[in-house]
Amino acid sequence: MNMELQQPENLISLATSAVLVSVDVNVWSATKQDRGISNEVTASKHAVQSAGRYVKNLLADHPKHKALVNYRQTIYNWVKRRTYRWNNSQDLLPSIDVPKFKQEYHEHEAAFRSLLVEFLADYDNIVSDMAFKQGGMGDMFNRNDYPDKAELASKFGVRLYVAEVPTNDFRCNIAKDIADDLFESYKSQAEEIVAHVMVEQQTRFVDVMKSISHCCGVEETGVDDNTGETKTKKRKIYDTTIQKAKEMCETFKGFNLSGSEELEEARASLEKALDGVDATAIRESDAIRSAVKDDVDSILSKFGSFQCV
Repeated sequence: MNMELQQPENLISLATSAVLVSVDVNVWSATKQDRGISNEVTASKHAVQSAGRYVKNLLADHPKHKALVNYRQTIYNWVKRRTYRWNNSQDLLPSIDVPKFKQEYHEHEAAFRSLLVEFLADYDNIVSDMAFKQGGMGDMFNRNDYPDKAELASKFGVRLYVAEVPTNDFRCNIAKDIADDLFESYKSQAEEIVAHVMVEQQTRFVDVMKSISHCCGVEETGVDDNTGETKTKKRKIYDTTIQKAKEMCETFKGFNLSGSEELEEARASLEKALDGVDATAIRESDAIRSAVKDDVDSILSKFGSFQCV
């Protein structure tokens, strides 16, 4: 008996409200295994050759190369903040965030390219230092370990890949029991992805509100010796925190997968609380600081029952 395998509705919802993205960042590792040194070390320790290996750090953590390695992690951290996990190679990006994501990607791409240009411009000098200067590679230096600039440049790069969430129906001419099994597996995977995205949304939303509430508060610094009154000081409020909260409000307006009334009510309330308010206003006005904290605390108290553990 043949049957038609349909997609779960939640996956279709994802397909209409999000895209899949991946960002690959390639950086030359600047490492090289040296069998000669490995054999020398194992022999001196009276061990078999397969007992260990020696990997040379060809640039000895030179700052200009290390800056590229560190910026690769900066890009990966940015992608993680902006997206939701889909699988081991792709992440889910709400469609409403695509323009801003692409703008920020181009900014990161330009920053990475700038670091690469600086590194390549100084590459010959760096290799020379590794060969001749104290603190370089010493007797371990081998010019053949270092690629020329043309080859080296090809070892670096940043690329963005964007794909649609798949929407094609499965139409399988297979036995009913196999089709049933495939359908349940497919449906289960889709539901797990949606559930994960929803939990992540809620967690990020609650975290940013807790951060605002904390920063709008004060902390005790001691007791005044003369008056006996408790001394307090205002906590720092950061532009990035308020900006992140406003961006979430905008994103969740068009990316509420479950159609949750609770999430929309909390989102709308936070948007209203931050309307016309920035970090500077909160710093300069005790009234605004107090009002924002009260509003955010009120939202958190109502939203608490909706949080997923």
